[in-house]
Amino acid sequence: MSQTIQQKCISKGVKLTEQRKIIAKVMGESKLTYGESDHPDVDELYKRVIKIDPKISIATVYRTVKLFEESGIITKHDFKGGKARYEELSESHHDHLIDIKTGEIIEFVDEEIEKLQEKVAQKYGYKLVDHKLELYGVKKKS
Repeated sequence: MSQTIQQKCISKGVKLTEQRKIIAKVMGESKLTYGESDHPDVDELYKRVIKIDPKISIATVYRTVKLFEESGIITKHDFKGGKARYEELSESHHDHLIDIKTGEIIEFVDEEIEKLQEKVAQKYGYKLVDHKLELYGVKKKS
């Protein structure tokens, strides 16, 4: 069973104030509530957080997101043409397909792509230790 963001904070020694608990909870539930393609930016996260506690400032959300990122709890994505977006750091690798019109993000794993990336690294005399793949497109009309 994977840990929640709050559990990851505790295991990494990140002090959880009540406000940070709310931010962690909202961040951790974003996929369940808003769908698989949800990678909220700070403004979107703030909108969700103040529905629970209107006293939380946007500055607190920014600081908390930065703390969670620096602690290796969430990861930041700088997708083209938009604000930095965040998701919980996952144990499993996945790539992203981003719809440039709607901003929808699809997470996927493709074994052929994984093998091809290894092959390319080997061709140039490298051992692949990490990679990030972002594909940008527009939905085809049916």
